[in-house]
Amino acid sequence: MHHRAAALSDIGLHRRENEDRYLCDNHRGLFGVADGIGGLPHGALAAETAIEAVGRLVAHTAAQRVNQNLELIISSANNEVLQLGRQMSPLFGIGTTLTFGLLAGDSLRLAHVGDSRCYLLSKDRLTRLTTDHNVENEHRHRRERGETVDESIRNRAALTRCIGQWTTPIADLSVHALEPGDRCLFCTDGLTRAVEDAELAEALSGTGEPERILRDLVQLANRRGGFDNATAVLLLTE
Repeated sequence: MHHRAAALSDIGLHRRENEDRYLCDNHRGLFGVADGIGGLPHGALAAETAIEAVGRLVAHTAAQRVNQNLELIISSANNEVLQLGRQMSPLFGIGTTLTFGLLAGDSLRLAHVGDSRCYLLSKDRLTRLTTDHNVENEHRHRRERGETVDESIRNRAALTRCIGQWTTPIADLSVHALEPGDRCLFCTDGLTRAVEDAELAEALSGTGEPERILRDLVQLANRRGGFDNATAVLLLTE
């Protein structure tokens, strides 16, 4: 099965710096995004460090002809960001989201920490493959387990897991079968907070080139305020 991909990152209309980074390596079949955490210093550096760590580790294990262990990659990326945070911001640390996928034959192996997302459009049906690791979802899971949780939570979108935290975050790992014609979208919350899932599905169902689809989505996010950096990677299978 063949594939092609494109990536686009935009600073938006209000931020002074783009703290998003992306992976788009067609040769290795490696795709993903990272978003430096707002409220912490050096977000761009955290995201770049995580992305570079993933790319380097995947390249190294591929060269050694060893199966990539996504848990180990997440752990190593977390440690690199953590150690850098101890130097750059010893009081607060630094952090980033990280969502990436690795093509293996006709399957996508997915690793996810934070609130960046991955979507799969298959047979005109859009499925969100990731769950945001935030306070709102954590409280919902606790209620489903029968626990009593304060309903009037503030900071609903605050992250409960990130790359760069003191203990290695538990990553959501999954494998998804792909078919010719499928489309996978990796994106940061600067896009998903401005564009509804139904609108993403409509855009991904279009016949345009991946670069044009991404440009249209980012432009839509900017027309709706452009309050955050918006970054997306689109993978098409053929």
